[in-house]
Amino acid sequence: LDGQHEQLRMGNGFDHNFILDPNIKNEEGLFIAAKVKEPQSGRVLEVFTNEPGIQFYGGNFLDGKTKGKNGVNYEFRGAFCLETQHYPNSPNHKEFPSTLLVPGAEYKSICIYKFSVE
Repeated sequence: LDGQHEQLRMGNGFDHNFILDPNIKNEEGLFIAAKVKEPQSGRVLEVFTNEPGIQFYGGNFLDGKTKGKNGVNYEFRGAFCLETQHYPNSPNHKEFPSTLLVPGAEYKSICIYKFSVE
């Protein structure tokens, strides 16, 4: 998370959109967007979606002042977000999947967060 790439320095860490591989889908046809495992407990989070991208934010601006459950403070990079979505600035890039919704059309976004233990 502390890489020297210019984009990481500018955002104080990760706040990036990742393009999902259309060849990696589950049996329901959803993208397998992410898998995170906490090695000590074995807790696993998997994310499935029909959206073409996932935003990863690494808690870069948490400062320890905000209190969470049981009064515990949210420390710098003490949490992360995985947000399924289209690519940033999609309407201005014809090569990106379209975000155009015409009158009468329906939009359906699916995001499944699956928790387990390995």
